[in-house]
Amino acid sequence: MKKIEYDSYGGPELMHLDEVEPPVPGKGQVLVRVLAAAANPMDWKFRNGDSRLMTGRRFPRGVGNDFAGTVVAVGEGVTQFKAGDDVLGAASLRKAGAFAEMVTADQKQVVKMPAGLSFEEAATLPTVGVAALQALIGKGQLTAGQSVFITGCLGGVGRTAVQIARMHGASVAGSCRGSAAAEAIALGVDPVVGFDFDPAPLKGRFDLILDTAGTLPIKAARTLLKPGGHIIDINVNPSNMVAKMTRSMVSRDYRILISQYKSKDLEELARAAAQGELIVPVARTVPLTQAIGALTELERRHTPKDGKLVILPQAAA
Repeated sequence: MKKIEYDSYGGPELMHLDEVEPPVPGKGQVLVRVLAAAANPMDWKFRNGDSRLMTGRRFPRGVGNDFAGTVVAVGEGVTQFKAGDDVLGAASLRKAGAFAEMVTADQKQVVKMPAGLSFEEAATLPTVGVAALQALIGKGQLTAGQSVFITGCLGGVGRTAVQIARMHGASVAGSCRGSAAAEAIALGVDPVVGFDFDPAPLKGRFDLILDTAGTLPIKAARTLLKPGGHIIDINVNPSNMVAKMTRSMVSRDYRILISQYKSKDLEELARAAAQGELIVPVARTVPLTQAIGALTELERRHTPKDGKLVILPQAAA
C-alpha cells in the first residue's frame, strides 16, 4: 500500500510516498481502508519534532491522524466493529499514519459513521472537534445562557467551538482577521473583533474564554472574564507545559486542556455533523499522490485558509 512517511524530524521536504506492507491490527485495534484523511497543524508539528518526547525516535514514521474509511480487519478483543463498517477516528499520536491507503487505530479512538455523513466530512471532525468539545464542555463546563469569547473563531478549532457553544445555548463573541469579520458574523459570532483588539470595552462580559490561537495575553483574558469565569488554554506543548501547568495549579480562573480522543465525544460530534448542526468546511481535496505538495503549501503558506485540506488515498489507485 502507499503511505506518506519521513525518516527523521525536520521540514516538509523530508516527506516521501512509499510502498509498504499493510499494517496488521494488534489487540484492541482495527485496520481501516482510508477513504479520506484531514490535515491539522499538529501533523507538521509532530514531523518537525516539536513533541518528540511523545512521538519517540523510531523511523520511518507516518503522517496524519484524522481519517474516515471502511474497516478491513479487527484485532483480538474487538467486538463492536467488523469488516465492512464505515468509521471515522484518529490514529494514535505516537504512530500516526493516516495519510496512507490503510491505517490501524485503537478501537477506543474509532466510531461508526452515522448515515448522512460523507467520508470527507467525517475526516474533518476528530482533532478539531474533540479539542473544542472537551475545552468548552469538559474543562469549561459551559451551560445554556452563558457567554463565550473565542480567539481565532474561524480557525479549525475556533469555528468548531463556535458551533458547539451555540448548540449548547451559549452566546459567542470572538476574534479573527478583519477581512473575515462578515464570515464570523454569519456563523453567529457577535461581537467580532480583530486580533489586536482593546479588551476594555468588553470588560467582564464572558463566562468562558477559549484561546484557540495562543495569542491572547492572560491580562487581556482576565479583563474579558466575569467573576468566577474560566480561561481555557489548549496551546500546550513540551516547551511551555511546565509553566502552564504551574499557572493552572495556582490560578482559579485558568485551566489547560490536553485533549484525548474518546469514543463518546467522537460519537457526539459525528451525530451533530450528520444532523447538519456542525460543519467543518472542506476547502480542498487531493489524491494521495499529490498530498505532499499540498501539505507543504498548507504548512508554509497556510493555504487553503477557509477550510480543511482533505486527502483521498483511494484516488491514487
